[in-house]
Amino acid sequence: MDLSEKDIQPQLTRRRPGQSKLSTPRDEKDRVEIQSGTENGKTLGTPIGMLVRNEDHRPHDYSETDLYPRPSHADYTYLEKYGTKASSGGGRASARETIGRVAAAGIAEKFLTLVNGVEIVAFTTQIGLVKMDRDLTTGEFHQLLDTITREQVDACGPVRCPDASVRDLMTKEIERYRDANDSIGGIVTCVIRNLPTGLGEPCFDKLEAMLAHAMLSIPASKGFEIGSGFSGVSVPGSQHNDTFYLDTSAGRLRTRTNNSGGTQGGISNGENIYFSVAFKSAATISQEQKTATYDGKDGILATRGRHDPSVTPRAVPIVEAMAALVCADALLMQKSREFAASIVAK
Repeated sequence: MDLSEKDIQPQLTRRRPGQSKLSTPRDEKDRVEIQSGTENGKTLGTPIGMLVRNEDHRPHDYSETDLYPRPSHADYTYLEKYGTKASSGGGRASARETIGRVAAAGIAEKFLTLVNGVEIVAFTTQIGLVKMDRDLTTGEFHQLLDTITREQVDACGPVRCPDASVRDLMTKEIERYRDANDSIGGIVTCVIRNLPTGLGEPCFDKLEAMLAHAMLSIPASKGFEIGSGFSGVSVPGSQHNDTFYLDTSAGRLRTRTNNSGGTQGGISNGENIYFSVAFKSAATISQEQKTATYDGKDGILATRGRHDPSVTPRAVPIVEAMAALVCADALLMQKSREFAASIVAK
């Protein structure tokens, strides 16, 4: 497969810190270098090694963690699990590790595009109490899912919300908490288009289960819903069911509505896959917090690190990355099954 840094860099650039005043002031260019697995711009079939160098690092900002486990961070749980912990920035628990996911997903996305023209687009739908209308009954939100592009999302500014009626309010919400040395959470919604039917592995690796597993592995994620999600509990089955019809132009059955979110029985049905991921308020805040030292003495922790007042906008390409990795895995599994079936049929 044709592959170069140009295929991988765009998503790393969208994810990188220091993009705007709504994110951490840490300035990383996050330039990717392919180290192995390709030759003359072609993949070799061997593992692909990539390198992204940290340039703007200040490990001394985390010296307080030698005394205090930071509230809602992984300092305490890592120490309990391993008997030791990273001295700066949270180590493996830091959101910095997501750069590897995004780099790998650049390869997965190119594969998905070549195989079936798969498109994956995520965007911000809520910051704090400010949220865009996601009413599934009006049809407007589904039309947005059908057409939204990454270019349109990025053109919406650093908050990455396509709804102009709430975009500025979201920005002000983040600025309000930033100016108070605090943080605020939000929701990212993602749509996957042109995914083939039949993807997903019953019973434990249903497509939505794999997506949930992937999304909840992202640092700061706290919730996942697909299709109508939690709002579907208040809709009777007679209204919630996605009835079928024959789409003659596509030559297959389709559903008139898509409350299922593109899966049935854990298997893709050819409709748009769409889901939302909730991200908590960033744990690192520039406020003094009453807490305790590792040996249980009361104290006050003052954090000096550079942090995002809201991780939600920067999580957009990370959500897309994890969706791409899941879809590539599911597609490869299904293709192996189809190949095995073709051998048996002979």
